[in-house]
Amino acid sequence: MTNTHLLSTGQHLCFDAAGRRADCAGTGQDGEFRAGAPWPEPRFELQGDDLALDRLTGLVWPRIASVGDFPMSWPEALAAVADMNRENAFGHADWRLPNRRELLSVVSHAHHRPALPAGHPFSVQQTWYWTSTTASRAPGYAWHVHLEGGRMFYGDKTRDAMVWPVRGESPLLARTGQRTCRDVSGNVVECEGTGQDGELLKGAAWPEPRFAPEDAGVRDLLTGLLWTRSADLCGVCTWEEALEAARRRREGDLRWRLPNIRELESLVDAERHDPALPAGHPFEHPQEAYWSSTSSAYSPDWAYCLYLHKGAVGVGFKPGREFRAWFVAVE
Repeated sequence: MTNTHLLSTGQHLCFDAAGRRADCAGTGQDGEFRAGAPWPEPRFELQGDDLALDRLTGLVWPRIASVGDFPMSWPEALAAVADMNRENAFGHADWRLPNRRELLSVVSHAHHRPALPAGHPFSVQQTWYWTSTTASRAPGYAWHVHLEGGRMFYGDKTRDAMVWPVRGESPLLARTGQRTCRDVSGNVVECEGTGQDGELLKGAAWPEPRFAPEDAGVRDLLTGLLWTRSADLCGVCTWEEALEAARRRREGDLRWRLPNIRELESLVDAERHDPALPAGHPFEHPQEAYWSSTSSAYSPDWAYCLYLHKGAVGVGFKPGREFRAWFVAVE
């Protein structure tokens, strides 16, 4: 089955637990499988002097990735983008603060300082950038992405972060799942006119039901990926132990592997927490945090991980026994 609504991470190299370059063959790492939609070359196409089209997603970004050239609070960020539309900035009046999947889509997990594809045409700050998506586990906070290394955590809406607006529609990206809008204090508000993720609902709609149990595992009908029903397959383990556990599980035509970080993040429902999985999911034993097969470009003795209880993307020290493993199948 062809996987849809998934981007490749950009990672083409493999590294051992000490961060040394390794031959990818047989490792089960992201750099071996390179799953997800491949990137066009070049990735970005200039639209005049001020804008760039992402030819992978179809989204358009300003080349200077900072509204006002200074950080601002989350309410100020939403208001600044609304001002851009009133002023018809760059000849358009349909700018928005990107949701968490839209902002993550420009991240290259093969690069750092900044974590953007090689040859990108942008002027960015190597700091936190706001998204329009509230953190459901802490609704006085919103998700932001750090463009130095590609991590995503939530930050206090009253604190400052940078603002990089976006416009356009992407048939490749899926919705985040968020349907509720919240103010700076975390209170539920009417969505109309907020510019928040819960109002705009950008991205491909999710199928209903989202998941279909099969004999071999659970099919995600949004992405086409087949996941193990159990979400705890090696206990608390090191990164290398997680990769080895996946190799041992390969059965017949199913080659189970450790998912890359975009595949893991695709499971997140931004409306939910503890776990941040869609309502009615059929998975057993969901745990707090998971290894991905994607090494950190910032420091390759670390790997990206997903904190499933809240939906955050972070990194973990590969030799540390601190995360769990969940497998996806190559068919």
